[in-house]
Amino acid sequence: MITEKQQKSFDVLGKLRLPVVSAPMFLSSGPDLVVACSTAGVVGTFPAHNQRDAAGFEKWVVEINNRLADSQEKTGIKPVPYGVNLIVHKSNTKLDDELAICIKHKVPIIITSLGAVSDLVDAVHGYGGIVWHDVINLRHARKAAAAGVDGLIAVSAGAGGHTGTANPLGFVNELRSFYDGLILLSGSISNGGDIAAAQVMGAHIGYMGTRFIATQECMSDEAYKKMLIDAHHADIVATPAVTGVNANFITTSLTEAGIDPSILGDHSKMDIGEELNEALSASNAKKPWRDIWSAGHGVGGIDDIPNVAALVLRLEEEYHAAISRQVALAKTYATNPFSA
Repeated sequence: MITEKQQKSFDVLGKLRLPVVSAPMFLSSGPDLVVACSTAGVVGTFPAHNQRDAAGFEKWVVEINNRLADSQEKTGIKPVPYGVNLIVHKSNTKLDDELAICIKHKVPIIITSLGAVSDLVDAVHGYGGIVWHDVINLRHARKAAAAGVDGLIAVSAGAGGHTGTANPLGFVNELRSFYDGLILLSGSISNGGDIAAAQVMGAHIGYMGTRFIATQECMSDEAYKKMLIDAHHADIVATPAVTGVNANFITTSLTEAGIDPSILGDHSKMDIGEELNEALSASNAKKPWRDIWSAGHGVGGIDDIPNVAALVLRLEEEYHAAISRQVALAKTYATNPFSA
């Protein structure tokens, strides 16, 4: 049964132009991408860790709030709510400060990763926000549901960044067996037809990362964007060896960093703080995320670098075309000899 708090997540659906979230991507998602998404009609998000310290993070939140307010005043159209990703892991020593800033500025959507904590969920609910949580298996999903989150992000096989291993069909079906809340599907979603397919299989929203890296507003290196255009599914390798958590990386970026994808070794335990400091350091050494680049299995469907407004328009057209095709196809089975 959907709780009153979970209903707020479903209310977000009615505010969207298209059922899409631009996923929070380390060193890729910033204010320009968030604002472009939210004003185009889809959910824009960014990781709090894309800023080195709390002061920088708060500056971004204030900037985004101000720019969205300005957009509404100029256009008369209310932007879609945006979200911030918080890493709920013992190695994230900045979590309390980041959460306090989100509470202070009433960030509408909080996306939690690597830990579902009821106290955090209650704190966000306290100011009227909602919490969506990343899950890669049923054990994590059940814990998140018990913590009271408002939506589950099913990170399935083929997702860019930290990835899961479950087939999306089976994963969504199993989540549906015990969870009535909002389900967002992550993994190889690159076009409007993919978004429609996610809904047909039982999810509510397509959670897209890699496709939004290849946009003009994304703050990633242009060489990264070009590599996405040139890459295919076969160029992606999943390994925990780079960061300590299983993630998908482009083999070309691994080899350019002097790493042989065929002999990836072990990695020490994950440390969020150390990973952030290394990625943002001025060191010339090749670092995960900054120099070693990630992509999902849907990368083969990316062949350009549009601005977000143009991308969302294309996704919208593809989405409605896919739905129309399926409605027409379903009608061919409505009057078959086996129908009652």
